[in-house]
Amino acid sequence: MRYDVIIVGAGACGIFAAYELMQYNSGIKVAMLEKGNELKKRICPIDNEKVRTCINCSNCSIMNGFGGAGGLSDGKYNITNNFGGELYKYVGRKEALDLMNYVDEINCKMGGAEAKLYSTENSDLKSKALRYDLHLLDAKVRHMGTDKNLVIMNNLYEYLKDKVDIEFNTEVSDVEKREKAFYVTTDKGEYTCSWLILATGRSGSKWISGICDKLGIKKESNRVDIGVRVELPASIFEHITSQVYESKIVYRTEKYNDLVRTFCMNPYGEVVTENTNGIVTVNGHSYSDPKYHTENTNFALLVSNKFTEPFKNSNEYGESIARLSNMLGGGVLVQRFGDLVKGRRSSERRMEKSFLRPTLSATPGDLSLVIPKRQLDDIIEMIYALDKIAPGTANEDTLLYGAEVKFYNSQVEVNNNLETSIKGLYILGDSSGVTHSLSQASASGVYVARLIGEGWGRHD
Repeated sequence: MRYDVIIVGAGACGIFAAYELMQYNSGIKVAMLEKGNELKKRICPIDNEKVRTCINCSNCSIMNGFGGAGGLSDGKYNITNNFGGELYKYVGRKEALDLMNYVDEINCKMGGAEAKLYSTENSDLKSKALRYDLHLLDAKVRHMGTDKNLVIMNNLYEYLKDKVDIEFNTEVSDVEKREKAFYVTTDKGEYTCSWLILATGRSGSKWISGICDKLGIKKESNRVDIGVRVELPASIFEHITSQVYESKIVYRTEKYNDLVRTFCMNPYGEVVTENTNGIVTVNGHSYSDPKYHTENTNFALLVSNKFTEPFKNSNEYGESIARLSNMLGGGVLVQRFGDLVKGRRSSERRMEKSFLRPTLSATPGDLSLVIPKRQLDDIIEMIYALDKIAPGTANEDTLLYGAEVKFYNSQVEVNNNLETSIKGLYILGDSSGVTHSLSQASASGVYVARLIGEGWGRHD
């Protein structure tokens, strides 16, 4: 099983790397190794009405499979250098934006042409937010919706399946370099290649860290984001979401001088769970088709935590907080904002009296027993700040689901070609710590595919 290029991971980064390699030269022999299922088999048991909470599948279909964690997401592609990663530090600001716009063109060609492109540039929201020290970051946002995103992923799969060898349910256990070739060991045998792309996403962060340690690739401890997912009536944020859809708002708290930000806003969407390394956390989806719309909008409020020496296990810190939630609630906890600020747990009885109907079946409880005081104080202060530009945000019935944890791989040391210290080995996308978004992860795959394509031409 000898290939020119092997891509480990069939998420956004891996898919666009494979796509671009085929644009360069269809004669390049490419294999894509994915531990999850093909798209049509990515079915979460929670979709079955008889299963209400995560049952900790050994291979989470929400996180793994063709399309990666982004495949079943609500398909938001943020075209910006202001957030979502630091690709521009390696390839330049203009090149990074050009790559993201190219990804957008491919997505539109593959079925997303009708998806609306939003922009914050001409929004009066920015000046209104600044009055309350809330900072709206500039970006263009193409929202595909979970339904349209699946169409795009399926069309990309149909394009690639006869050009690239895609091996599903194939878990990579080891990587070695012997002389000029890479040897990739899987539960189905050994593969060899000249160029190796590791693009395992956030869920593969622990695995990537182990590979880096084994191969002597330097890495730096990265951050972990701790927070909650907020759910409220869609009408409260409708004046914002109708203009910019994905409003990335950053606030510096007065109490601790910490940065809190909104993340992954889902107008008329639903709250969902996801399983990362056996730990159940919370996320959100939304659909482009109005027939799937709910009456609620949800978004995350995240506090970034970057640690100093001697502590280096930022992801383990986040996992320990998520485990507390899983321990107390058997999965995700939910609490009314009014109960939280009054220092009491939410109960089934209090939830039944709420005017807001939750879109996720979660265990009523007390988030102050899970999330550290500092982060929780930051989140409460941010909610009161948002209430000034979106009155109703701080209502008693606003729901907070926890914990929402965003894990990042340690920042892997790569050069401006995104190549590690081992020639021919690239660690890309969210697994590298360089990118944190669908747009930038996909763009990094395109960038490296072009470099490999040129090298293959010289090698051939």
